[in-house]
Amino acid sequence: MSRMVRTEGFRGWPADALAFYAELAADNTKVWWHANKARYDTNVRGPMVALGDEVRDEFGPLHIFRPQRDTRFAKDKAPYKSHLAAVTEAEGGASYYVQLGADGLYVGAGYYVFATDQLARYRAAVAADEGDSFAQAVTVARKAGYVIAGDALKTAPRGFAKDHPRVELLRHKGIYASRQFPPAKWLATHAALDRITAAWRECAPFLAWLEQYVGPSEMPPDDRW
Repeated sequence: MSRMVRTEGFRGWPADALAFYAELAADNTKVWWHANKARYDTNVRGPMVALGDEVRDEFGPLHIFRPQRDTRFAKDKAPYKSHLAAVTEAEGGASYYVQLGADGLYVGAGYYVFATDQLARYRAAVAADEGDSFAQAVTVARKAGYVIAGDALKTAPRGFAKDHPRVELLRHKGIYASRQFPPAKWLATHAALDRITAAWRECAPFLAWLEQYVGPSEMPPDDRW
């Protein structure tokens, strides 16, 4: 991937962006949202759009998630999400994720949900000799301060030994590396871009293995899961 050329479009999120979500937590209603929507557009979503312009060349276009929650099957009927998130998918199948909320900035990268064909390739490679290099990449990421997570089975998947040396990795149905940055002054500056992209780049060895042995799904979208 080529490094992007820095521009001045993105200047971080002002302190009001975090205050917006702290206040929303106390009054998550449509009345409050509409009364404060201008703050959301200017101080929350606006910087995310600008971030997307800056990372597009290296990581791909960011898709910004809608702020409304799907409450149809949820006990919690609060209408709005407690954060703003965006994601992009690289040609190799990896996703890059960023999220802003009252608790600061969350950054992650990986394969959040394996499609059926991806899961088969992932488990076959993890179980084989190639899996040792992935286990090493996971260890390196953890030592660098990243949390390795993703939905996982409670036991070994069917057809794999429960005592396999990499059973923890085999249980995953998706896997990603992430880290949380608490609120700090640099969030309101262009330095936020450097923190986000540095985190994504630091995941490169972890992602390289996944892109080599798993890659993007080759199944039609309706059949992937």
